[in-house]
Amino acid sequence: MNYVYRAKDFDFYHTWTYHMLDPDDAQAFLFVYDDTDTFIAIPLLKRAIPETTLFDCSCVYGYSGPISNVCFSEISGEFMANFKRAFMGYLRKEKIVTVFSRLHPFFYQTPLITEFSNVFDNGKVVVIDLKTSIENQRASYNSRMLRKIKQLRKLGYYVKESETSADVENFAAIYNSNMLRLNASLSYFFNVKYFQSLLNSTEFDARLFLVYNKNNYPVSGALIVCTNKIMQAHLLGTRTEYLSDSPAKLLIDEVTVFGRELGMSYYNLGSGLGFKEDSLFRWKRNFSSLTLNYKSWRFVADQVQYDALMCEKNIDRNLDVDFFPLYRLETKNI
Repeated sequence: MNYVYRAKDFDFYHTWTYHMLDPDDAQAFLFVYDDTDTFIAIPLLKRAIPETTLFDCSCVYGYSGPISNVCFSEISGEFMANFKRAFMGYLRKEKIVTVFSRLHPFFYQTPLITEFSNVFDNGKVVVIDLKTSIENQRASYNSRMLRKIKQLRKLGYYVKESETSADVENFAAIYNSNMLRLNASLSYFFNVKYFQSLLNSTEFDARLFLVYNKNNYPVSGALIVCTNKIMQAHLLGTRTEYLSDSPAKLLIDEVTVFGRELGMSYYNLGSGLGFKEDSLFRWKRNFSSLTLNYKSWRFVADQVQYDALMCEKNIDRNLDVDFFPLYRLETKNI
């Protein structure tokens, strides 16, 4: 955390607490190259490749990528080359075949990552600019969206920040029921302890907001995290029987008011499912036309072992599917 706090740009996705909450059976670590004046670090999750003595690295759910105490655009080519040489040596020593990391759409990390190649464009995220006035923000909403938000208020829906254990349990039930409805893989389900750990962390500022109907019944909620003027819509859910009313629209609008009170500059709504420009992405675009490019790093550190794993799994290297590493494809639940 000393390195994270010293970084010029970082988000809660880089923190120790968030890495330790990752549900996968993986070892969290921070690789650091430091010469006293400048450092480059990257947090990753080291995973054993089943039925082998090999490993690969992935990242936490969200946006992480490398950090430094200096802008990557200002770091010398020599220093980045030294980082690459040290990192490659570590990968060879640890028998790590591939590295996957989602890059942060707000941070300029590509000067370093392009030293390794394999930077992929993965779509866009929708962002609300909180530096503008709330009046200008709402004026930019889709007209039907704005009318719906006003209607929700007239129907008695309201939003408030939640802090009690009962509130957390309600949100956990709402969120996980959403995942069941979407037939999501197990990695998208979280227990009450996970939510409590996020909200109780001293490494970042996590908040829970719930939408209540006129009978004071919680029907929708969002767990947001504020770090360095960026507010992330980390997890959001709505009770199935209230989806037709779409209380999440009111929730997003009210959270931006709270974000301004905290001095946040941006509210990242994220993208569509699998970062595609789908119906969810278009729904988010009703709030803002501002989008940022999202990229991922998909690096093969040991081509020989990678090819062998692909051959063993009988997977075509030219398979047209947005997934990495491909040798893990058969274990993915869609």
